[in-house]
Amino acid sequence: MNAAEQPTDDFPAKLGRPAYAALLHAGYTSLAQLTEVTTRELGKLHGMGPKGIRQLREALAAKGLTFADETSVQD
Repeated sequence: MNAAEQPTDDFPAKLGRPAYAALLHAGYTSLAQLTEVTTRELGKLHGMGPKGIRQLREALAAKGLTFADETSVQD
């Protein structure tokens, strides 16, 4: 990957290439956008599997965010 191809998003660094490409192809460029989508919708993207969804869920949780179909646990 050259400098022009470096990711400028906040997706997890270890997110697999197919999952990353699926997100970009679907128009998602930031974790915050994923709060508007369900895990079911993400799972329908070609290249997005359970591992990618888990990694994204963990990255969202680290920022206090969740997918649209999940609720955050806050005291």
